[in-house]
Amino acid sequence: MTMAFVSTCSIGEQRNKWWKKSSTRSSWCKPCILPTKKHHHNVSPPHLVWKMRVATTSSPESGLGEKSEESVGIGIIGAGRIGQVHAENLAFRIKKGRLVGVASGTKQLAERCSLATGCKPYYDYHLLLEDPSVDAVCICSASNQHTKQIMEAARAGKHIFCEKPIDTDLKKIDEALKVVEECGVKFQVGFNRRFDQNYSRVRQAIVRGEIGSPHILHIVSRDPSPPPLEYLKSSGGIWLDCSIHDFDMARFLIGDEVTQVYAVGAIHHVPEMKSFGDVDTSIVLLHFRNGVIGTIDNSRKAVYGYDQRCEVFGSQGSVHINNNYPNSAVISTSQSIMRDLPLHFFMERYTESFIEELDQFCDCILHDKPAPVTGWDGRAPVVIALAAKKSYMEGRPVRIEEVDYSLS
Repeated sequence: MTMAFVSTCSIGEQRNKWWKKSSTRSSWCKPCILPTKKHHHNVSPPHLVWKMRVATTSSPESGLGEKSEESVGIGIIGAGRIGQVHAENLAFRIKKGRLVGVASGTKQLAERCSLATGCKPYYDYHLLLEDPSVDAVCICSASNQHTKQIMEAARAGKHIFCEKPIDTDLKKIDEALKVVEECGVKFQVGFNRRFDQNYSRVRQAIVRGEIGSPHILHIVSRDPSPPPLEYLKSSGGIWLDCSIHDFDMARFLIGDEVTQVYAVGAIHHVPEMKSFGDVDTSIVLLHFRNGVIGTIDNSRKAVYGYDQRCEVFGSQGSVHINNNYPNSAVISTSQSIMRDLPLHFFMERYTESFIEELDQFCDCILHDKPAPVTGWDGRAPVVIALAAKKSYMEGRPVRIEEVDYSLS
């Protein structure tokens, strides 16, 4: 049986140009992610009931790989960077998913993605939502389009995978999640780092009690270069655009909610940021309900590459992960000990996690399981990001209830 899935991913022209320049080792003319073995993760609690449409098993066409007997038919709305990543994974690397089409308001992007994957291009995502062979959507468009597309997709009976953030407005997020619940469709948020094998092992060590009770969390997440100014102006700021993955990872690893946030920031790389109240360097101090203290260290520019490190210190020990490198070679001489630079950017560092998150999304649809990253998981990091922004602007610690209207 085969199900169809659509992804909603229109990314701005400036962001595409930046990403092309940043990822010099990737080519958009070819699949940009290598096949990789799967890892299994526990799923999260209660889910919505769904009804699956049944179709014949898909046969390989246009060079697409063989699919399993049960697969989710998928379409992509929006063909920017992350849209193409998901399209290529669905077309070539995920047996449980079948790529139906790609929709983008930018004809060139839709056709480029179509040529790369062999799927049908759409120039209006509404037409894709009307396609009866589509059972789910993957929303990867600009953040200000997410909630509108979530509600339209849910009302069309499509299951939904949505890239982060759901939105930057909590009331819009809550409205969209209410519609999702009313329509009884699956909903998963694209926090792909939860599916990274390194972070998964850190979480496992904490859950198993290998380091005792966690006391301190440190997360370092630094990009190799800042995006263009036009993108930065509409990004929502460093905490909603960059740190949001780390806020999610903090909740995921510690397994509890943040109660208070204190953020400091500075501008070291992009002086123009001052005109719109953003920063390119930030440290955020998190207080958790269970007493854990966490720090999030972000920068828009690390000259040596994509810096992704984490440590959790506990009562009986600690667990940490280092950067991923293109090889394990270390050169030792009488003058120095050297190794190659870390992997350059997120596409290389988190290759496998992008595959795994959609594989699990398809699995939760096919086997009526809860989505592994829920709507609440998507909402909570936005609250933390809003608290961080308020903290920076006002120069003081901010409690979560100050920015979350549902708690006041």
